[in-house]
Parts: sequence; structure tokens; C-alpha cells
Amino acid sequence: MKTLLLIDANSIIHRSFHALPPLTGPAGEPSGAIYGLASILIRLLRDDDRPDYAAALFDRPEPTFRDKIYAAYKAQRPPAATELVSQIIEAPNLFQAFGIKTFEKAGFEADDLIATFAEHFSKQDDLRVVILTGDRDTFQLVTDDKLVVRMFNTGISDTTIYNEEAVKQKYDLAPSQLVDYKALVGDSSDNIKGVPGVGPKTATELIKRFGTIENLYANLGTDPKLEKRLGPFKKEAELSKQLVVLERHVPVEMPDLSNLTPGLDKERIVFYLQRKAFATLLKRLEQGDKEAVKKKKMSPEETSPKSVQERMF
Repeated sequence: MKTLLLIDANSIIHRSFHALPPLTGPAGEPSGAIYGLASILIRLLRDDDRPDYAAALFDRPEPTFRDKIYAAYKAQRPPAATELVSQIIEAPNLFQAFGIKTFEKAGFEADDLIATFAEHFSKQDDLRVVILTGDRDTFQLVTDDKLVVRMFNTGISDTTIYNEEAVKQKYDLAPSQLVDYKALVGDSSDNIKGVPGVGPKTATELIKRFGTIENLYANLGTDPKLEKRLGPFKKEAELSKQLVVLERHVPVEMPDLSNLTPGLDKERIVFYLQRKAFATLLKRLEQGDKEAVKKKKMSPEETSPKSVQERMF
């Protein structure tokens, strides 16, 4: 089974920006987040289980359909630092250097594009979809071992794979039930209120009992205490669910899978890293070439400079 890696670009850039000390490039431009992203890509594309296909999905600066539904969506967040914005703008150039195509769509978030790509490509029997992110909203997409989330734990080096069983162990709910769970508990990071007074334990019990928000409110009459407590907040719960459900049908032209093969070219990557003065990452590339030669125990023809370059990843 081959693997498609869907990269939540904005999530990873934000994580790198906050996890690494501020760095500057040759012209004084901020580059810490770009350095972190480049480091992640080098490691991912060198893994023994490196993906056969990859795509990077981006947010857009325009308001999304969620902002139209709920004007206060993410309204509590301060504007992104100029140093971060400049690196988000630069990131597509980095992905291009690594031969990874990028996608975005005005009115939608990167998570919606991820959901759309995952919905489309996970239907292929011989393909496993892996979502690389630091955002747990994508857990709702997880399906068995075929569509999984590779989640960053701390920093930008430690990750955990969440398949359906791992999500169930973490939340005591199926991935598909997490939108209803979150609709009840809310999400302060996105300014989603949820239902007042309903915490994680109560939400879990309610979803296990009723299955969905819709079924919960359809059957409130059978439990007077519950009806008194939750009845006044039906609209809030329904609105919260609208906001947390990822859009799986973003109107974007879907590429052929074959066009998502990373076009890895060492010369192009080295040029980019040199331009950014990422000396440590350049050394890592060189060391990786030497280790690849030792590991594979290649013949003299295979260890020629040209052949080593071709096998860098």
C-alpha cells in the first residue's frame, strides 16, 4: 500500500515559529519557522516509510465561510506577528524546492482542503492517507488504519500516529463522534462556545448515550432534568457543530495522484538552503548521503556522486 502525506502547512509553520528561537537569514529576514519546516521535510522524506505522494495545504487570509456563519469565529486571536506572516508567505517557495505541490482556496481553511483531499484519495484501495498536523480537528477524519493523523506532541520532532483505535483510546469516542463532542464542550482556541456547563466528561457521556447532537435534542423530552439543562442551548450546540465540521467538498480542482509525487532534486534543495544560510541543514544532507552509502552497501557504480545524489531521499 502506498502513502499520501497531507501536510497542514499553516499548523506546522506556526508550531515551528513558536518552538524555535528567532533566526534571521542573510538579508535579516526572519527564518526560524522556515528552518523548522525545512528540518521536518528533510526528516520526513528520509524516513524508511517516506511517503510516495505529498501535498501541502494552506490557509488563505480572506474570511472563510465560518466567519460568515459566526462573526466571532477566532475573533479573540491577536493578529499574527509580521515575522510569522512573512514566513507563511515564503513557505510555498520552500515546498517548491522540495518538489511538493501546494494548494489553497479562498473562503476555506487548510483543514477543509485536507478533508477534501482525504475524502477523495482515501477511496483508493491501495492508498493510505497520512495527515501531518498539530491540530486535533483532523481527528474527525480518521478511518481505521487507512486514514490516520500524524500529530506533533511537543516541539517539531516528536510525533504520534493516531489511527481509529488510538483516537478511541484517547477520547473514548469514535472519530466521527468528535464533532458532536466538540459542539458540546466548545473550543476556546477558535472562540467556539459550545454548551455552557458541559465539560469533557459530561459531553462524552451524552454522545455515547445519544450518538449525535441532533439525536440528543430530539430525545431531550425523555429526560426532564437534561431538558432543563440543555434545552435552552439548542441553537448554540447546532451552531458549534456547523463550525467544527470540516468541509469535505471544497470546490478545488483535484490533481491526479501521480502529479503529487515529490520531485526531489538535491541540487535545488541545496540551493535553497544555501540561500537561507541553513548551514546545519546542509551538513545534515551531506551526512545523510554518507550514511545512505554505508547502509545500502552499494557497488562502486552505485556509490558514484551522481548515484548518491539520486538516492539522497
